[in-house]
Amino acid sequence: MSDAPQPLRIALAGLGTVGAGVIRLIEANSALIARRAGRPIAVTVVGARDRGKDRGVDLTRYAWEDDMVIMGERADVDVVVEMVGGSDGPALACARTTIEAGKALVTANKAMIAHHGLELAAKAEAARVALKFEAAVAGGIPVIKGLREGAAANEIERVYGILNGTCNYILSTMEDSGRDFADVLAEAQAKGYAEADPAFDIEGTDAAHKLSILAAIAFGSSLDFAGVETSGITRLRAADIAQADALGYVIRLIGMADVMDGAEGKCLFQRVQPHLVPFDHPLAHVDGATNAVVAEGNFSGRLLFQGAGAGDGPTASAVVADLIDIARGEIGAPFSVPVAELEVMTTADAGQRTGRAYVRLMAADRPGVLAEITAAFRDAGVSIESLIQKGRSDDGAVMVAMVTHEGPESAVSEAVRLLAGSESLTESPLVLHILGD
Repeated sequence: MSDAPQPLRIALAGLGTVGAGVIRLIEANSALIARRAGRPIAVTVVGARDRGKDRGVDLTRYAWEDDMVIMGERADVDVVVEMVGGSDGPALACARTTIEAGKALVTANKAMIAHHGLELAAKAEAARVALKFEAAVAGGIPVIKGLREGAAANEIERVYGILNGTCNYILSTMEDSGRDFADVLAEAQAKGYAEADPAFDIEGTDAAHKLSILAAIAFGSSLDFAGVETSGITRLRAADIAQADALGYVIRLIGMADVMDGAEGKCLFQRVQPHLVPFDHPLAHVDGATNAVVAEGNFSGRLLFQGAGAGDGPTASAVVADLIDIARGEIGAPFSVPVAELEVMTTADAGQRTGRAYVRLMAADRPGVLAEITAAFRDAGVSIESLIQKGRSDDGAVMVAMVTHEGPESAVSEAVRLLAGSESLTESPLVLHILGD
């Protein structure tokens, strides 16, 4: 009888770029993976919507399963890797069936975890099987493992970062080229950096999914995707990028979460929004499709995780790292602490936060308009640090850009409310917060 350890048998549900990347990685580094995992990791079953599609890898050595939902029920499978995508539908059905069958689940599906992570984690804890999702946040960057394990002794005070490579590519290209959003988006789609329907990326939803997952792990709070205040990059103009540069900033889509004290206890603040980032901040130098996450621990200080946030190689690396953990017998609570111990926090009132803001208004070019704008900010109690009026745009409007002194966010919101419906403005004001230390 052989004493050789039995391989960990893997089923791949979904064979897109990441699924094919997992096969290539396991084949290329099989000996190294086996040494580090303490046993071989072997793909035994695969499945996807289109059986005949050429994926650039040899699938003839693996069993094919037409019904991906029941992969976890097969006797020749120990772990299912779900890469179908989507928050519900076949992906969720596959995840539920796998865990209920007593099998481990690895997923790169941030939407499913953001919407159903607590349910799946509770099922996994009850079944004493692993649920791992490193690849769901920031591609190949081991930020979930870093928070859950490397920084486990710390109270995390704030977590924030650049969580969407498509938006970061668009913004840094606008910055380098001086071109407007629509033009750069079309280029990003042509190069494959943006989807044909880019709404999830450019409207901030993708980053919000990831932020809600990070916040739950960082703070031990109950997952709350619905509580993420979200706005994307669609309203940004080349003039905003240029104005930020003149002031000493770059513009980046930032997801930020921290815990605030409220009247009834702890409150969870979560927001995805373009921010002005100072030139000397580490996130200001994150260009292209790169992701970066900053976590601030009470003993570790500032930790920076940076790397490729997408792509077949980096994402496959994160998936296989989870598989190695499972091969070693590492399970643990998916969100660092058991689901029953996650703290339910109310959604924080962003108006109570203090900081500085950049406000851009497009206004009619006529006398008295600037006085109307500044009066609204005066009446709301907002102190203006600087104000610049630019020349006419193609539609005849002028751009008024201002930076406020530090003050409550509620005051800026009140100024915007006072200007609502004004015939002097050709569109609603754009408010971007300035990333502080």
